[in-house]
Amino acid sequence: THVLRNGRRLDMVSATQHDRFCTQDYQRLVNHGILTAREGLRWPLIERKAGRYDFGSALPMVEASRKTGVQLIWDLCHFGFPSDLNCFGPDFVPRFRDYAGAFVEWLAGHGLVGPIICPLNEISFFSWAAGDCGYLYPFVRGRGFELKVQFVRAGIAAMEQIRKTSPTTRFAQIDPVLHIAPRPERPEQRQAAEGHRQAQFQSWDMLGGNMWPQLGGKQSYLDIIGINFYSDNERFHDYGVIYRDNPLYRPLHELLWEVYHRFGRPLFISETGNEDDQRAEWLGYVCAEVATARHMGVPVHGICLYPILNHPGWDDNRHCRNGLWDYPSLKGERDIFQPLSDQLKKGQTLFPSSENPPPYPLREYAPELDALESRELAVKR
Repeated sequence: THVLRNGRRLDMVSATQHDRFCTQDYQRLVNHGILTAREGLRWPLIERKAGRYDFGSALPMVEASRKTGVQLIWDLCHFGFPSDLNCFGPDFVPRFRDYAGAFVEWLAGHGLVGPIICPLNEISFFSWAAGDCGYLYPFVRGRGFELKVQFVRAGIAAMEQIRKTSPTTRFAQIDPVLHIAPRPERPEQRQAAEGHRQAQFQSWDMLGGNMWPQLGGKQSYLDIIGINFYSDNERFHDYGVIYRDNPLYRPLHELLWEVYHRFGRPLFISETGNEDDQRAEWLGYVCAEVATARHMGVPVHGICLYPILNHPGWDDNRHCRNGLWDYPSLKGERDIFQPLSDQLKKGQTLFPSSENPPPYPLREYAPELDALESRELAVKR
């Protein structure tokens, strides 16, 4: 629900008509063996005036999830925040904290206790896109790290507020996982490329208290780690894409292993997908890589096909054909993209519902040990 440069605010829930047909949408998921969905709150609709909340826009999803049995993972802020709020300002943290607490109390009032919450979606990407490269609102440059610190503070404050009334709430900390490498003909880029690659972990390190501990981070905030991964997540330092046929491309299972090895937390693929005719092949690749990672002992608990619905493009309003289902008819019927549906069925055979994910240890974080092991891994690679 972020604001574009032309001043128009996006609303993907409305644009896909999911707000009208959420019950049918969830039932389609159930019919295809999908029992969990990520759902985004629209904060700008909920808090039109500071401190006054109207969660009516979320009520259809709550009722639909109860009716169909679909479990929801709620995003509290997916790039959009109220128009009167400055994300760099002193009011952002308390406003987000109070909004988060109010939502969980509202959920409890509707009989939903102990939800799964993603406080701020993609803190590292959001702060880079909005604070460094001027892509997302407020289109700022050179303040990305400052914004990242602000978002981490807001996330911590929100989790503390939520736990006061709902101690069984689980939290998903979601960010992209990247691989960044120097071009073979530019070895002088190696150090800079590795610096950019390591920056992808900063929000998780801050939340876990391993970086900038004065923010109040601790390991319990790194409850579940969500990994977003797309076909352009591996890039050269000068931002050209590293394709899968390139020897410098790192298989997804290696990236999953690295994140788990670094943080020791359960994982899930929180976003993955592709467009047009590449949709099915890409899902097949991701499923195979996740199966490999699980055989290596990495506790990957799920794969989120994202988005599940085709939608208008953020920047150009084009018809993005990247979902399993298309725009709805007047009655809420949606045409399915059959090749992706077929691949989904194949992928589900790799992960029987009766099969438990591999166990994961609950351990104290040892940064000096992880740093040593990471160096050893780099040498082996």
